[in-house]
Amino acid sequence: MGGLQPWHWLIVIAVFVLLFGAKKLPDAARSLGKSMRIFKSEIKEMQSDGKDAETPPAPAPITSERVQPEAAPVQSPEQRPA
Repeated sequence: MGGLQPWHWLIVIAVFVLLFGAKKLPDAARSLGKSMRIFKSEIKEMQSDGKDAETPPAPAPITSERVQPEAAPVQSPEQRPA
């Protein structure tokens, strides 16, 4: 008791054949397989996106925001000592 025995599986298969017909069952199984492959690939893609999101790359500074090293102040001719 509790699990499906082999004769239970035979009854289930016979019901499917009667309901869907022998021609439609391979098409249904093929469609189910394609759906499972798509589902698995989407799950893997989501997991890889999640790993990428956990370690974000360091943002590169924008050229207008780059800090230039301070140079010696340039004096105009009027400010130069005589």
